[in-house]
Amino acid sequence: MLKLSNNVGDQFQILTHVQCRFLDPPRSISLLRRRNAVLPLSRTTPQLQVQAVVSDQGGSSRVESGSGSLADRLRWGSLTEDGLSYKEKFIVRCYEVGINKTATVETIANLLQEVGCNHAQNVGFSTDGFATTTTMRKLHLIWVTARMHIEIYKYPAWSDVVEIETWCQSEGRIGTRRDWIIKDYATGQVIGRATSKWVMMNQDTRRLQKVSDDVRDEYLVFCPRELRLAFPEEDNSSLRKILKLEDPAQYSRLGLMPRRADFDMNQHVNNVAYIGWVLESMPQDIIDTHELQTITLDYRRECQQDDIVDSLTSLELIDDTEAVPKLQGTNGSPVAIQEKQDQPQFLHLLRLAGDGSEINRGRTEWRKKLAR
Repeated sequence: MLKLSNNVGDQFQILTHVQCRFLDPPRSISLLRRRNAVLPLSRTTPQLQVQAVVSDQGGSSRVESGSGSLADRLRWGSLTEDGLSYKEKFIVRCYEVGINKTATVETIANLLQEVGCNHAQNVGFSTDGFATTTTMRKLHLIWVTARMHIEIYKYPAWSDVVEIETWCQSEGRIGTRRDWIIKDYATGQVIGRATSKWVMMNQDTRRLQKVSDDVRDEYLVFCPRELRLAFPEEDNSSLRKILKLEDPAQYSRLGLMPRRADFDMNQHVNNVAYIGWVLESMPQDIIDTHELQTITLDYRRECQQDDIVDSLTSLELIDDTEAVPKLQGTNGSPVAIQEKQDQPQFLHLLRLAGDGSEINRGRTEWRKKLAR
C-alpha cells in the first residue's frame, strides 16, 4: 500500500500493484520532480509528498529496503498491457540542457540507455549489469553496443516531460536489437526515434560470442511476436552504410582522453561518451547555426582507460541519387524536405592516436536552427 501525506494534514491511500501510474496525459499539469513523486497534479491541488510504505498483515507499516522495490514504486515506468514493451516518463532537468536551452543529444542517449536498463530490470534481468540474463551471468557474458542510430525531430526543453517506449528483438545469431520511440508527454507528439544493435561479449576474454539458444530463450519471451521496427520505412537512414573517413580530414580534435566518469559497469568507455567525442571535431559555424537531427555510430572496438583518441570529421558529399528520402512514417518522421544545403551531413572517425586503430565511425545530419 502507498501512503501519501501533505503539509495540510490530508491523508490519501492508493492501492498499487507494483508502481504508481500516470492517467491519460493531462493538457495542463504541474508535476512533482522525479526524485519526490510520480503523480500529476492540477494547478490548484496542494503538492503531496509521496512516502512508499509496505503494510504488514498485522497492521504495522515499514519502508521496504533492498531489492529495488522502493525504486520500482517510485519509477515512472511500467510494462505495456501485452508485456512486450516498456514505457517510462522523464522530466528534463536543468543540467541536461545545453546552449540551445534544450536537452543535448547525450541527454537523449542517456535516457534511451536508462529506459532500456529499467525495462530489463522490470522483467527480472540482472541489476548488476546491462540486461544480463541468468545464463549470461553464469558464463560471464555481457551486451555491448554495435550500432546506434538516433533521430530527433524536436528537442525537449528544461522541465518538459518525455515518454519513451522501448522493446527488444532478436537480430540473427550474433545479437539483439532494441528500438525506442520518444514522445512529448503533454501532446503525444513523436519527437524522436532510435534503434540499436547489440552483440554479446565474454567479459573475461573481451571476445565476441554468438548468442546461445539458452540466452535467446530467456529474453525472447519478452519480445514482440512479430517484427516491430521504430523505422518501418523502406530505405530509411538507419540502414545506410557508413564509409570510413580517410585522411586528410577537414576538421579534427586530437588527444582526447577518457575521464573516469566515462567508464560503465562493463569496464569500458560507455557508448554515450563516443557521441561527445564525435561532436568535438564538428566545425563551430555548424554548431552555431544548426542542430543535430540524426546521428549513426558503428562501434568497432572498446576504448580503455589509457587510450588517447583522435576525432576526425569531414563533410559528406552526396548527389541527388544517393540522398535518402524523408518519408512520412507511422512513427512520426518529418514530412518536409529541406534544401540540401540546410541539411549538411558529415562523416566521423574516432581512432587511437598511437597506431591509428579504428574505434568508431559515424555519420551526422544537421538542420538549420529555427529563428527564436
